[in-house]
Amino acid sequence: MKVKEVSQLTGVSVRTLHHYDDIGLLTPDCTTEAGYRLYSDDNLATLQQILFFRELGFSLKKIKELLTSPAFSRQEAFEMQRKMLHEKRKQLDSMIKTIEKTIQHGKGELVMTNEEKFKGFDFSKNPYEQEAKARWGDKAVDASKKKVAQFGPEIQEEMNRIYFNLAELRNTSPSSDEAQEAIGDWFNMLNTNFGTYSLEAFKGLGEMYVADERFTKNIDQFGDGLALFMRDAMAVYVEKGK
Repeated sequence: MKVKEVSQLTGVSVRTLHHYDDIGLLTPDCTTEAGYRLYSDDNLATLQQILFFRELGFSLKKIKELLTSPAFSRQEAFEMQRKMLHEKRKQLDSMIKTIEKTIQHGKGELVMTNEEKFKGFDFSKNPYEQEAKARWGDKAVDASKKKVAQFGPEIQEEMNRIYFNLAELRNTSPSSDEAQEAIGDWFNMLNTNFGTYSLEAFKGLGEMYVADERFTKNIDQFGDGLALFMRDAMAVYVEKGK
C-alpha cells in the first residue's frame, strides 16, 4: 500500500507516517524507483502496535527502543497491550464515576469528600512503560547473560550437568523423589553462585521459565518440555519447603 492509502486506512496523517520513517520507527519494506513508499502487511501490523503503545502514553523514543530490542516479541506485546488497555479502562471508569459524582455534587444532590474528588487520577510515572521496560528492555535481556558470563567454565559445566539430569527426568512426575532431589541441586546451585534465592523467589523464577519464551527456548535445548517440567518441580519443591 502507498502512504496515502495507509493514511486513509488508519487515520494516521501522511506527514506522521513520513516522520515515523524519518526517525526509523516505521520504515516501509519497499520504495519504488519514483520514491513512493510501499507498506507491507507486516508494516501495517507494526503500525498497529505503535498506535496501541501511543494510546497507552508511550513516547516515540520509547516505542522505538522496545521495537528494536532483541528481546521484543510482537505477540507478547499485543497480549501485554490488551492487559494494559483493560487496566486503563478500569482507571477511566473510575474517573467517569468521579466526574459524575462531581456534577451531582455541584447540583447539591450529594456531598463529596476531598478524597473522592480525586479518585481515579494517577500522575505517577507511566506504569505501562515501566512494565514494558522490565519485560523487553535491553537490561532485562542482558542481566542473566552477564551474570553467567562473569563465572568460570566450572559454573557453566555444573549448570549443564543439572540441566541434563533434569532433562532425563522430564517425563516423570515433578513431585517424584528423583525430580525433587535434582531440582534441589538447582536451588542450591543458584544460592551458592547467584546470590540468595528465597523459596518464593525460586518459585517465581520457575514461572518465568515458561512465561518468557527466551528462557523456555534456552532451557528446552536440553530437552523439549524441560522448562515446563522445571517450573512444576520448582513449585512442588517450594511447597514442600514451607
